[in-house]
Amino acid sequence: MPKMKSKSSAKKRFTLTGTGKIKRKHAYKSHILTKKSKKRKRNLTYMAIIDKTDEKNIRMLIRS
Repeated sequence: MPKMKSKSSAKKRFTLTGTGKIKRKHAYKSHILTKKSKKRKRNLTYMAIIDKTDEKNIRMLIRS
């Protein structure tokens, strides 16, 4: 049986940390930035850890 392929879109969006957690980027940082405050834009810059309820599905997508 051939190897299972990872979903290319998931590979681009999520990264694994050294401890096995999954990191993601925040949404709403790409356009219409003039009405958003500096603080809000700054906080959207940082990576976030995915919620544990989504973890099982995302692990299935990024399996190699």
